[in-house]
Amino acid sequence: MDQLEFERLMAIAIRREVEAHEFYRAVAGRVKNVSVRRIFEDLAEQEMQHHDLLEKFRLDPSGAVKFTAPPDFKVAQTIDDVPLSVDMKPADAVALAMKKEQQAVVFYTNLSEMTDDIGVRDVFVNLAHMEKQHQHALESLFVDIGYPEAF
Repeated sequence: MDQLEFERLMAIAIRREVEAHEFYRAVAGRVKNVSVRRIFEDLAEQEMQHHDLLEKFRLDPSGAVKFTAPPDFKVAQTIDDVPLSVDMKPADAVALAMKKEQQAVVFYTNLSEMTDDIGVRDVFVNLAHMEKQHQHALESLFVDIGYPEAF
């Protein structure tokens, strides 16, 4: 992959992180439930951290951070898209975020498959793993909220 293509793909990835940040901030500003607001504020902050990480990598590809893929509970795949609402319940908010993170995993996985450059492929695989970690955390939270233990 030449430098121009690398820059183009990085610009797309960075733009997607900014869009995710803006989406999560907008949701946080619209919902009434304080717990849901906190979930989305935290997600917005994480997306800005992704943005900063990608900007650093764009400027210095040798400084890539390695992420390991957590186990995939495949909960996100079983959940339908949840409509955004100001009165969202925490479980619905987590489900919505979970689907967004799943889409990010697919996006980075697809980018990794578009290049023959092993270094660039590793970067996108690592970014997919990073998003998968967030998906995994949200899936765990969703299961805890949606299916609490009863004793």
